[in-house]
Amino acid sequence: MTLRDIALLNLRRRRAKASFVLAGLVISVATVVGLVTLTRAMTDDVYHKLDQYGANILVVPHTENLSLNYGGLSLGGVAFEVEEIREEELARIHSIRNAGNLAAVGPVVLGVVQVQDHKILLAGIDFAVAHILKPWWQIEGEAPAENGVLLGSDAARRLGVGVGERIEVDGWDFQVSGVIQVTGSQDDQMVFTHLGSAQFVLGKAGRISMAEVAALCMDCPVEEMVVQISEVLPGADVMAIQAVVKGRMEAIGHFQAFSLGVSALVVLVGALVVLVTMTGSVRERTSEIGIFRAIGFRKSHVVRVVLLEAGIVSAFAGVVGYLAGLAGTRLALPFFTDTAAAEMHHHGGHAALGGIPLDPALAVAAVGFSVLLGLLASAYPALLAARMDPNEALRAL
Repeated sequence: MTLRDIALLNLRRRRAKASFVLAGLVISVATVVGLVTLTRAMTDDVYHKLDQYGANILVVPHTENLSLNYGGLSLGGVAFEVEEIREEELARIHSIRNAGNLAAVGPVVLGVVQVQDHKILLAGIDFAVAHILKPWWQIEGEAPAENGVLLGSDAARRLGVGVGERIEVDGWDFQVSGVIQVTGSQDDQMVFTHLGSAQFVLGKAGRISMAEVAALCMDCPVEEMVVQISEVLPGADVMAIQAVVKGRMEAIGHFQAFSLGVSALVVLVGALVVLVTMTGSVRERTSEIGIFRAIGFRKSHVVRVVLLEAGIVSAFAGVVGYLAGLAGTRLALPFFTDTAAAEMHHHGGHAALGGIPLDPALAVAAVGFSVLLGLLASAYPALLAARMDPNEALRAL
């Protein structure tokens, strides 16, 4: 009979104590895995939402502002030396060091036009990248041709026109190709057409009023890209839209710190459960250990038997704890995100448990952590068993 056989036989004979050890380790591993997976899911959910925000870098012409104040009374301000960006200059953005992180660059030209009896803001955009920069748009109809326009929901209501009808924009005839459903933003009051058409109507050939840049991804150095774009466009002001992003990431950072504290506490409790249970098991087997020593078992053999028992239970607890942690994350995630467990959108075709992808690296780490915790907590009971005097142990028979 090998030492492994003896360990397995002891586990079968003392199922209650083995169950206590198993439960302590499963709770510890499941808590750590659950919190790690939940934090990852929340972070991925934030980045997924960022991808839906569209543009996160704005490039606007540089202006000098003169603030007017007299006697403590603010009289507003005057903007002067405004020079619009040349369209050909915008191509320099693609030469920056992090150009590979650019998802889309969308030039925009803006101007006020007369449509019927209303003054409305006209925007000329590049519809080839509009789905990236404005992914929230839902269009009734279709994207316009060169002589077509998209109307915001409020603009369509004010003008009293719908899809397929024709309108005059500063005396030029355009067909309404589509109406953008309510967005809750300024887009609802605007008229959109192709960049070239708007430049022609507004008399701004080759010029743009601003540019929207989409560079949102998990590892995109947005702040560095702002500096790089500023260097290639010295006559423009470049700014990152990151207030919402930073606030959400700070909240996740606090949750991560809280998770570490909870994990450490649960792991400590689990280790104590294993230590107490294994120590009690060793004390109950005093006579058995005395017989082993009497028939020739060395101290190292006794230590290995106890550690084998702990290792077998710990490995099984690691597997069960990992799966339990994923299941717990699946149940808790809807309370922390707005996307119904976020579906961990990036996992692609990988196997998943309830929408949460199975991470082989995390699974191996969970099993390894469980085994390490079980062995460390069982080290003292194993040494206690090895130090027993065979004569004293046999007298207990």
